[in-house]
Amino acid sequence: MKLIGATVFRFNKPGDAAPLLLSSAYDLSSFGFFQRGTVKDMCIFISRTLVERTALGLRQSVQNQEYMCHVYLRGDGLGGVIICDMEYPGRVAFTVLNKILNSFDDEFQQGWKAAGIAENSLNLKNFDAMIKEFQDPSAADKLTKIERDLDETKIVLHNTIDSMLQRGEKLDQLVDRSTDLSRQSKVFYKQAKRQNSCCSIM
Repeated sequence: MKLIGATVFRFNKPGDAAPLLLSSAYDLSSFGFFQRGTVKDMCIFISRTLVERTALGLRQSVQNQEYMCHVYLRGDGLGGVIICDMEYPGRVAFTVLNKILNSFDDEFQQGWKAAGIAENSLNLKNFDAMIKEFQDPSAADKLTKIERDLDETKIVLHNTIDSMLQRGEKLDQLVDRSTDLSRQSKVFYKQAKRQNSCCSIM
């Protein structure tokens, strides 16, 4: 079981053309040194796309290849995404996500709502430590007792990112238009997709 990373975004504020990345933390130790930049770019790109396509107050789980992306956009526009492997329990992922958003709210109060905040500029204290702490889902068990409201919340499960995109919209087109991905990351994405497609059974 592995947590790859978590991101916090602001969305649906006047002037937000796209979700604004406020803070992020990753554990990329399972990836090769030269892959880490590309993996981080893809995490930001996928997270921003998911937040943009999530309604206020909704939680969603989306599978992307061998990873699960759990997204929650609160009614006040503060949202977050956790990316983990398939074995990491979804309920625990949402509990951790709630803890991250509550910690963010406690630390920055209403400051995250202010205009003119720069991308990835509100560094949540102990964010990296939280990601390490919750690599073991049992560390979050004490939180699940407090966060019982998650069980009552409807979670929409999508099999792939493509299934939640707007009709006619393709992930490949979003990758081409994305400003989150470097040219190298876009090339890596296309090469990986080409290699995977040649090995799939039709």
